[in-house]
Amino acid sequence: MKRDDAYAIEVDGLGVRFRRNRRGRRSIKSMFASASRRAPKDEFWALRDVSFRVRPGESIGVVGRNGQGKSTLLKLVAGVLLPDEGSVVVRGGVAPLIEITGGFVGDLTVRENVRLTAGLHGMSRAHIAARYDDIIAFAELEDFQDTPYKHLSNGMKVRLAFSVVSQLDEPILLVDEVLAVGDKAFRAKCYARIDELLASGRTLFFVSHSERDLRRFCTRGLYIRDHALVMDAPIDDVVAAYNADNPV
Repeated sequence: MKRDDAYAIEVDGLGVRFRRNRRGRRSIKSMFASASRRAPKDEFWALRDVSFRVRPGESIGVVGRNGQGKSTLLKLVAGVLLPDEGSVVVRGGVAPLIEITGGFVGDLTVRENVRLTAGLHGMSRAHIAARYDDIIAFAELEDFQDTPYKHLSNGMKVRLAFSVVSQLDEPILLVDEVLAVGDKAFRAKCYARIDELLASGRTLFFVSHSERDLRRFCTRGLYIRDHALVMDAPIDDVVAAYNADNPV
């Protein structure tokens, strides 16, 4: 695939493999097998030979059964994982709503965690200060700013994490099942916030098992089956194909 600067994301021949058993060291035999490109028996391909392109402003829904590589694909686009084969080119920064409460420190207060986490995502001190009140208000944590993070309920933690990441100004938004958590009122706020981001021209890469959410936010779908991309089509067609393969 010839690279083209007109695309926000280009994935070409992508493959990544993992070990099933992380215990102990790899043997000399297994290392020689890996060097000769024959994977040891305890390794498997989470994704292989995946290729697609995403234009700026597109809304892509990623569909597939659990364990097929959807979240792995998002992590590769986010740069959290590196491919073993092929390439991922991302033009522009990403706002990753992946493993959403990761990176927060239990003994630090809400206030301290906002500054730490937003800083880790690349927000400047001035940017954090300007957005701080909005972050706290969206998370509905005005009365808990000096409370240690570990004392928050799970719902509070999710609200805080979503609020921080959704304030990032990056052009590409990566979302992995975040709308499946939280109460009804919070989900409504998340929907409104994502609608706002999409209206501003953001690119959305969205993993979900919710047909309603996929149809609401996405126009195009990628169907991952058996750790490979088997369909790239309008979202309604992709959801229909997934349902045909997985009848209730």
